[in-house]
Amino acid sequence: MSGLPPLREVIARHGLAARRSLGQHFLLDLNLTARIVRAAGAMAGRHAIEIGPGPGGLTRALLASDAASVTAIERDPRCVTALADLRAAHPDRLRLVEADALTVDLAALAPPPRKVVANLPYNVATPLLVGWLAQAGAFESLTLMFQLEVAERIVARPGTAAYGRLAVLAQWLAAVRIVLRLPPAAFTPPPKVASAVVQLVPRPHQPEGALFAAMERVTAAAFGRRRKMLKGALAPLGDAARLLAEAGIDPARRAETVTAGEFERLARALLRAGGG
Repeated sequence: MSGLPPLREVIARHGLAARRSLGQHFLLDLNLTARIVRAAGAMAGRHAIEIGPGPGGLTRALLASDAASVTAIERDPRCVTALADLRAAHPDRLRLVEADALTVDLAALAPPPRKVVANLPYNVATPLLVGWLAQAGAFESLTLMFQLEVAERIVARPGTAAYGRLAVLAQWLAAVRIVLRLPPAAFTPPPKVASAVVQLVPRPHQPEGALFAAMERVTAAAFGRRRKMLKGALAPLGDAARLLAEAGIDPARRAETVTAGEFERLARALLRAGGG
């Protein structure tokens, strides 16, 4: 963006050495940040929400798009200060919220249609995603950077080693796909692992809160003891044999073979049994 200092200058001026405790790895290549925003799809009329903007690389790309507004959540006071030039350049479109994203209700920050586009802090990426999935219907899409291993767990298919609770919840509530892979060298400082951008497009019909809670319980039980057959793994939920019979699932199967749709049948059976 014309008139703004280069990102490396911003980092140097404000002493923005990335902090491991905050899971920070800055993405400074403006070609890559532009690709991430393009991967998020049409932005015209949408309100973008970003988490952990750091020195503002992805924020600049979002502001260069047709997004109606950009709301960035940042907990590091150094980065809040470093974003001053960007805020001054876009006083009507950029809102900076100084807060911990784990404690913020994203849907309350911007009107619909909302899109989340973020290079997530790696140390809290999974809990952030699970929290947002509980209100997936509030978002048009979520385009998020994860460690590659986490990204592969989100899109994993049943019967694969990476398939687990995160895949079930994500794929139950959204269409998911990896849209971009990035090597460690793309970041400053380079992380020890590769990264990937996952796009989640929430399904038109989202479950009510009670069913989501029941789904969390059955998946936690099933994958908490994934080496056991389901009849044993689900025992803490009550009459596992009855739940499995109602859901039409062989009790000798293991969690990694069960599809999201089958887990939903289990969750509904749990609700009927009064265990939601």
